[in-house]
Amino acid sequence: MTRVKKGVHALKRRRSVLKQTKGMRHGRSTKERQAKEALLHAGNYSFAHRRDKKSHNRKLWNIKINAGARELGISYSKLIDALKKKNILVDRKILSDLAENHPKTFARVIENVK
Repeated sequence: MTRVKKGVHALKRRRSVLKQTKGMRHGRSTKERQAKEALLHAGNYSFAHRRDKKSHNRKLWNIKINAGARELGISYSKLIDALKKKNILVDRKILSDLAENHPKTFARVIENVK
């Protein structure tokens, strides 16, 4: 078999890993083994937290809707129930945006529900 020299590719891989860990503290940004391990953990955390972000945002939307609805004299649960009964299809993300940035429009939505 022919001889394979992997110097170019090894260096390329090493530079890629160290480039991705730039800005990390201590040996993680300079030592290849620690950098590789840090990248593996970072990848796992980012995968898990992409899922957590969705539930976190939904909780935040619910809080904003509840705050806006209580100012107008209705609780969150009664508002959502009334929206479903009236068959008004507005999701929580849009409702929270209306409650926060467009209170007049949000008030009109609640008037239609009452």
